[in-house]
Amino acid sequence: MQKLKLFFILFIAFSALFYCVDRYRQHLPKDLKESIPSINVANDITFTPIDYELRSSSQHFFDQTLLRSRFNGAILVARNGKIIFENYHGLKNVLSGEPIDSITAFHLASVSKTFTAMAILKLWENASLLLDDPVTKYLEGFPYPLITIRNLLSHRSGLPNYVHFVEKMGWDTHRFVNNTDILQLLIDNASKLKPGRANAYFDYCNTNYALLALIVEKVSQLSFSAYLDSVFFKPLGMNNSFVYAVDMAEAVLPSYRFNNQKEPMMFLDAVYGDKNIYSTPRDMMKWDYALSKGQLFAEKTLEEAFKGYSYERRGTRNYGLGWRLVEMPTGKKIIYHNGWWHGNNTVFSRLPEDSTAIIVLGNKFNRSIYQAKKIAAIFKGYGIQSDDDE
Repeated sequence: MQKLKLFFILFIAFSALFYCVDRYRQHLPKDLKESIPSINVANDITFTPIDYELRSSSQHFFDQTLLRSRFNGAILVARNGKIIFENYHGLKNVLSGEPIDSITAFHLASVSKTFTAMAILKLWENASLLLDDPVTKYLEGFPYPLITIRNLLSHRSGLPNYVHFVEKMGWDTHRFVNNTDILQLLIDNASKLKPGRANAYFDYCNTNYALLALIVEKVSQLSFSAYLDSVFFKPLGMNNSFVYAVDMAEAVLPSYRFNNQKEPMMFLDAVYGDKNIYSTPRDMMKWDYALSKGQLFAEKTLEEAFKGYSYERRGTRNYGLGWRLVEMPTGKKIIYHNGWWHGNNTVFSRLPEDSTAIIVLGNKFNRSIYQAKKIAAIFKGYGIQSDDDE
C-alpha cells in the first residue's frame, strides 16, 4: 500500500513538473524560443569514418555559424543518398510559434533555376527542342533574333533584368506582373531596352529564366507547374515540392526580415522559373540523388548542364546551364546555386566527386547561410569556400 501511495505521489510530481516546463516554453519570449533547437540527426550504423567527419563538420557549422546568426530554417547534409546531418530550427511563423519541421516547404528563390534549366534539358534530351534554337522560334514576337535558348540558360543573352526594368517601363506596381507580361514588355520596349550582344559575356539575369519557363510551357503544352509535377516531383517522390502561385499566399511559409518583420507581397511575386518553387531539404536530397545516379537524365545531358560556359574572367567561378560552378585546379568541382528572395536565403551545393550534398533553407534573412560550403573543407581539393552570389 505504501509503495502504491509513493507511486502516485511521484506520478503527480512528474506530471506537474512537465506541465510547468511546457507552460514555461509556451511563454518564452520569441527570441528565446527560436534558440531552442529541434534536432533530427540520422543514426545510421553503416556510417564510414568520413561520414562521421562530415557530420562533425556540419554540426560545427550549425553551432558556430548558423545558431550564432539567429538562423531560422533547415539544414540537411547527405552523402551517397544517406542523411549525415539534419536539423530544423526556429519557427514557421513568429506570431503563432509553430516550429519548422521536415515537411516545411521553403521558397527556394533562385535555386528554382536548377529545375527550370533541367526542364529545358529534359525537353532537349527528348528531341523536343534544340539548345541553339533561337528564342524567336518558341516565343512569338520576341524581338531579339540572335538570342538562343543556350544563351538564356547560361546567362549570356545580354537581356536586361526584369526586376529592374518593369517599373521603369511604366508598369503599375499595384498589379502583379507575370511571365507573359515580361515578354510583352520586351516586345513593346525593344528600342528602349537595348540588350547587350548575345553570347558576348556572362550577366546573371532573372529575365532569362522567366522566358525559359514560357518555353517549357510552349513546347510541353503543359503549365510550368504541371510539367514539373509530372516529370520531376511525382516520379521522385518530392511530395512537398510545388510551384507557387499568388493565390497560395496565405498557405505558404512566410518570410521575414532579420528583425522579424514579415516581408510583404509585391508586384514581382507572380513570376516563376527564376524563383517561386517551394521545397524541403529531404525533397532536395532526392533531387540531388536523382542527378547523381542518372535516374532522370542521360550522361550527355548532365555534361551539358555542369560544364562552364563563361571564361572571360580568370578564376574558379563559372556558370553552366542553370548551375553555378566552382572549378578547382585539383579537378574537383562544386555544382551549386544560391538563392535570395524577400527574407528567403537558400543554398544547394553538390560535390559530385565526393557524393555529397549540402542543403540550407531559411525564411528569415541571414547571409551566414551562404557560408555553408565551408562544410566541404573536410574533403581534399576544395579549400574554404563561401560566397553570397544569389
